[in-house]
Amino acid sequence: MRLTAYTDYSLRVLIYLGLQKDRLVTISEISNSYEISENHLMKITHNLGKLGYITTMRGRGGGMRLAGKPEEINLGQFARQVESDFALVDCFDPKRRHDCVIAPECRLQLILHEAVRAFLGVLDNCTVADLLRNPTRLKSLLNIEMVESKPI
Repeated sequence: MRLTAYTDYSLRVLIYLGLQKDRLVTISEISNSYEISENHLMKITHNLGKLGYITTMRGRGGGMRLAGKPEEINLGQFARQVESDFALVDCFDPKRRHDCVIAPECRLQLILHEAVRAFLGVLDNCTVADLLRNPTRLKSLLNIEMVESKPI
């Protein structure tokens, strides 16, 4: 299994915001900490806002924060909403299934569907809070202590 960079970066945004419970965070801060393009993060944060994972405040002194508590954001549900496709092989796509000569007798598709269910099952048992187990170390790695605080 492999998640897209979009999903990876979306999770990184949630981690960063989860570490900043008491203040608003800007796209620029996240971009600098992770060395990710601000333009890419704008698309991601817009989508996270539409999905209800973050709230945003525009204007001077604005920023974003998690819309809920980290322990309420389930990673399995999140991945299903953000990840566009869990098709591991072409035969997962009904439009392309007929291209395979062994499709009528193939067990690979069943096994891979089970693998996807197992992958998502693990994520279903985790939340953003599980990603924040060592906040002091994460903040240090992300240079969060050096960022000026903007109280909510």
